[in-house]
Amino acid sequence: MSASNKKKLRKEQEAEKLTEKQRTALKEAKKVKLYTAAFGIVLVLLLVTALFVGVRQVITSKGIREKNTVALTVGTHEISNAELNYYYMDAVNNFYSNYGSYAAMFGLDVTKPLDEQFVDETAGTTWADDFLSSAKSTAQAAYALADAAQAAGFTLPEADQTSIQNNIATMDVYATLYGYGSGEDYLKAIYGKGATTESYQAYCERNALAQAYQEFYADSLTYTDEQLRQAEADNYSAYSSFTYQTYYLAASRFLTGGTTGEDGTTTYSEEETAASVAAAEAAAKSLTEADIHSVEDLDAAIAALEVNADTQAASTAYDSTKYSSVNSAYLDWVTDESRKEGDIASFPNTSVTTDEDGNETTTVNGYYVVYFIRSTDNQFPLSNVRHILVTPEHVHDEGEDAHADGETYSAEELAAAKETAEEILAQWKAGEHTEESFAALANEKSADGDGTTGGLYENISPDSNYVSGFKDWALAGHKSGDTGIVETEYGYHVMYYVGDTDYTYRDYQIETDLRNADVSDWYSQTVSAMPMTDGDTRYVRTDLVLNAAG
Repeated sequence: MSASNKKKLRKEQEAEKLTEKQRTALKEAKKVKLYTAAFGIVLVLLLVTALFVGVRQVITSKGIREKNTVALTVGTHEISNAELNYYYMDAVNNFYSNYGSYAAMFGLDVTKPLDEQFVDETAGTTWADDFLSSAKSTAQAAYALADAAQAAGFTLPEADQTSIQNNIATMDVYATLYGYGSGEDYLKAIYGKGATTESYQAYCERNALAQAYQEFYADSLTYTDEQLRQAEADNYSAYSSFTYQTYYLAASRFLTGGTTGEDGTTTYSEEETAASVAAAEAAAKSLTEADIHSVEDLDAAIAALEVNADTQAASTAYDSTKYSSVNSAYLDWVTDESRKEGDIASFPNTSVTTDEDGNETTTVNGYYVVYFIRSTDNQFPLSNVRHILVTPEHVHDEGEDAHADGETYSAEELAAAKETAEEILAQWKAGEHTEESFAALANEKSADGDGTTGGLYENISPDSNYVSGFKDWALAGHKSGDTGIVETEYGYHVMYYVGDTDYTYRDYQIETDLRNADVSDWYSQTVSAMPMTDGDTRYVRTDLVLNAAG
């Protein structure tokens, strides 16, 4: 199963040029962050607020020291401070993108320099040290995989190369919008004085090559049926799914008494806390001993509990839940091969704390009641479909801006797109109405893809990263030749069911685990074999302040 054949209906579609919509979004944003994810295939321009305030000044220095001072040696490659700054700033940007709103929870003050704040005060490690360590590790991995790719004769795919070149070409546009003289000035503002367009493009290409080769290696791995069966032998349930209901009784709901202080905080004695745990346990036991033969019976018993007298309470459904997603408190019970429909049991929810002397204390926080319904071994096939995407077209007066990212379409625009989708389906039905003719229409009319794939998406599974609606239709048990129209956030999809695969969802999960483990081992061995020696990093931007405005 080649990853090249597992196309993703992505929630973000790659742009080859700066569109009107992007220009509108840029004008409305206060700041622009130039961000390249580690091993990212393309340069991604993201809009953020209040990141790197104070770096907008045009930097005219040529950055000679940054370019000529070796910060790190990886194998035979000498990495300058200028290049390491790319990895360093992207490590910072990665963190800020994912956790910026919660930085304080991690102990990071965005108004202070990174090199003046400790991640580990005992070890004397600052946030700058931490980001620099991450940058070095990423650089080591990028060069290790890129070297491995070159040794294997693997080159960067043309589509990736073109995408990088096109995105680099848009930098001058972004620079002009924000008052920079050139795209290179913009790069310097983000990555430091040593940044250049040429070195940044090489950086992007190296990371893209590393990523592409890792994917190529993963795709090259194949597994026999014997290997699959051997992998599942030790834990058959690990690749099954489970349907059950749960209800949680928190001990805190049974607390009584307590002492309220002047600040309004109520504290409870050990005896009162123990009594609440016992009460929660008794309530859970009453449910497991009740005459329950259905979910309706369970919910009726839950509603009848004294603790629920003034509330509306019911169990929570877990439908076709994967083994890895079952709560560890009752995982062994739910996944036991002897489990049968109607089984019910309760389980404590515990937490463990460790004091300064290393002594552990286990606390019971409440009880789960679990009602088992069924398990499935996931021996159903994956799905292959074709689709034609019709996106709504924003109709606006001359001079009016087009829709900005995140803006919804009007009812009239959606209705027009739906009508177009219906016309396309009618056109297909009036013709040869074959898979080949549908594929030809997809190449001609679909807003998704490059016009060469016939709208084909293969090996769709419950784990596939497709937009809901599209995936739901694909997995709804259609027969070959079935058609339909579904609406998603992208517009309307004219769907054609190609057929089931010979590959089951169960085997897909097993093979995925085997491949992930093998790729992880290969990656670790490849990277660890690449020697790395520290150099002089004095010109890396360790004194960066993420939000100088406070």
